[in-house]
Amino acid sequence: MSTPLLTAVHFYPVKSMTGRAVGEAAVEPWGLAGDRRWMLADESGHMITQRQQPRLALAAAEPLPGGGVRLTAPGCAPVDVAVPDPVERGTVTVQLFRDKVEGIPAGAAADAWLSAYLGTPARLLHMDDPATRRLIDPDYAHDGETVSFADGYPLLLTTLASLDALNTLISRGDHPDEGPLPMNRFRPNVVVGDTAPWAEDDWRRVRIGEVTFRAVKLCGRCVVTTTDQHTAERGKEPLRTLVRHHRIGKDLVFGTNLIPEHTGVVRVGDDVEILD
Repeated sequence: MSTPLLTAVHFYPVKSMTGRAVGEAAVEPWGLAGDRRWMLADESGHMITQRQQPRLALAAAEPLPGGGVRLTAPGCAPVDVAVPDPVERGTVTVQLFRDKVEGIPAGAAADAWLSAYLGTPARLLHMDDPATRRLIDPDYAHDGETVSFADGYPLLLTTLASLDALNTLISRGDHPDEGPLPMNRFRPNVVVGDTAPWAEDDWRRVRIGEVTFRAVKLCGRCVVTTTDQHTAERGKEPLRTLVRHHRIGKDLVFGTNLIPEHTGVVRVGDDVEILD
């Protein structure tokens, strides 16, 4: 088999909104530069994602100079949101799975825009200092390692071969009309080609271009993967197939979570070396 290659790089400026494909990205200790530095919360301070609001799949956030974002969505005029000043705005606490995380409120204009689009009260928060705001689960991290507003780990890696294998299984299952699924259902940061199917399940340490990573935990998948990222409609796949064919312990698994060992840049076309 030929050398595995990095075939795609994606980052997601606002958690659960549309991702952006780029040719290269800086790897910071807590993830790709600009990845999930913004997120939504409800009135009670709990996160809002596609789990609760599949229509977030149709909303996009274009990065602006200085770290701000331009929000767009069907039927809505765009709105520009600047990075909020933590001294001026202070922080609020948001519940992100088991973590309580401090975020900086984006302000009334962004909140009104999001609330109108989703039809429910929502507020936008910014993570000002990812080096200090949220520690990674200590069962998988070294002391002091942190993460942005991502689900739990700095990067998510998937492979084209595993997607092909999954789509073959879907085509033989109860809902073949739902396949083949595109990779955007799984919202990865880095996509690797030229591997065996499910090879990433056994990786422990990898080098992508100039950056090395620890592969610390396989990624358990949720209802977001059943959401068509172009229509926001939900189906049964891939969860129906994963539960039958790729369940590891209690998790329906696709992809693996990475923690960078140092900073650098990853580029589409980079060699991927399996170190352990």
